[in-house]
Amino acid sequence: MDHDSPLSARHPLPLDEAPRRVLTTRQLREYGVGGADAAGRCRPGGPWQQLLPGVFLLHPGPPTSEERLHAALLYTAYRPQGVPSQSRREGPAAGSGPYGEAMVTGLAALALRRFSAAPPLLSLDRISVLVPRTRRLRSTGFVEVVRAVELPEPQEVTGVPVAPVERALADAVARLCEPVAVLRLLTEAVRAGHCEAGAAVRELGRARLLTRPHVVDAVDRLVAEGRAIAETALYATVRGHRLPEPLWNVELRAAGGPALGGVDAYWPEQAVAVEIDVRSPCADADADAVLRDRARRRELLERLGITVVHLSPRKLREAAAEQAAVVRTALMAADDRDPAAYVVVLPR
Repeated sequence: MDHDSPLSARHPLPLDEAPRRVLTTRQLREYGVGGADAAGRCRPGGPWQQLLPGVFLLHPGPPTSEERLHAALLYTAYRPQGVPSQSRREGPAAGSGPYGEAMVTGLAALALRRFSAAPPLLSLDRISVLVPRTRRLRSTGFVEVVRAVELPEPQEVTGVPVAPVERALADAVARLCEPVAVLRLLTEAVRAGHCEAGAAVRELGRARLLTRPHVVDAVDRLVAEGRAIAETALYATVRGHRLPEPLWNVELRAAGGPALGGVDAYWPEQAVAVEIDVRSPCADADADAVLRDRARRRELLERLGITVVHLSPRKLREAAAEQAAVVRTALMAADDRDPAAYVVVLPR
């Protein structure tokens, strides 16, 4: 079969009807332009240029940041033989978009989300694109191929499939050696509410980046930042919804017994404690041990008659009224429980 012949026996589409000025060899054939013709138009002084293998820019000037993004995604897109490309005549194939499973990640994804700590798109030497691990594809030109065993669910930003923030952060941090740059990205992600500290740390752990000293230092500061933001949200929730004032940031100790650990808020008369889940256990060296320790501590507190309420930073920020209702319900239920054992409360 002649690879330069149109895929369809129908009359080719007018090229000026192409939705973008970046097209693949396959798409060009649908417009009646064969491979030899496309190559001829890309000769020095010609009207086109080849941005990447099999991807053409249909004008002679430098590509815009949007054109570079779409070129990178078209290069990494996978479309089985016999499935037509998206065009004005034919809609997208069922269950697939024009870029298949490919999605932008790393610094390019953060720049699309307007991170001030990420360089502008046009200044990036490379655009990272996340694809399945099984793809036989190499990095080339301004495209860096990043493989994943399991792809996350992409999110659409300015019409482009983009990896979730925490995954994009991990892919960006993996390629950064400057501690300040890593810290700025992670801090902005948490402060601006793009993701929770725990989610970011969990993804860094999955990417095996927590063995790098500059990443570990940034994570420690990130967790402290996330805790400070979450504690502020907890203060606002308690006071804004007129809950009784608790004892803030205290250590609990069994009378004449072992330490029970710290809690973020404690109502001694009702024996209700609140803990904010900031750091994911997956960030620690032995996640199973951490989970077991948390479960033992919670079981011990509840055996002493203390109700433990776990709140997440995201829920405190996005559903403060609901979280206040959860705490209020626990406080009101104190009258129906047996009196709690006496515990010593110390400042943390």
